[in-house]
Amino acid sequence: MKDIILNIEAIIFASTEGISQKDLREVLQDSLAIEISKVELAEFIGKLKAKYESEDYALALVSINDQLQFLTKPEYHESINQLQVHKERKKLSQSALETLAIIAYRQPITKLEVEQIRGVNCDYSIQRLLDKGLIQIAGKSDSIGKPLLYATSGEFMNHFGLTSTRDLPQLKDIVAEENSIGEIVD
Repeated sequence: MKDIILNIEAIIFASTEGISQKDLREVLQDSLAIEISKVELAEFIGKLKAKYESEDYALALVSINDQLQFLTKPEYHESINQLQVHKERKKLSQSALETLAIIAYRQPITKLEVEQIRGVNCDYSIQRLLDKGLIQIAGKSDSIGKPLLYATSGEFMNHFGLTSTRDLPQLKDIVAEENSIGEIVD
């Protein structure tokens, strides 16, 4: 019986959008090769709900639109909200990602050089990347006006799991032959 309840728990947890009791019963019967009546399933679900009603758990087993799913209890909603806010702050726009890629592959590089490659002003993207700690000022160029040079930071390396810039993917690793136009001539 405990094994059945643990299987129910695992199936509901793995079901991203919830699961109906009918589907749950079918999955259980197929996976465990046993017969489970609707009444037995309701009893198992009741025991699982009772388990999660305890203060020891931050989750609750609920049924929404006849779909069983685990949801965070209301008293933890503020923490979850802060997690979402935190994740939103970490997202980068397409222009920031393009700017970051240029800096990563061409570092150290000036803002003007990045703008010449992208063809647009990069002030905002560079500032966002600096704020997030993904790039850093690497010094000043010897060219006229002594513009700042930008390079990737240790945070960039940690975020992307790199030990050095040599670990960046090379173009030949990314571009597949089937993406080329025309015929390949030997």
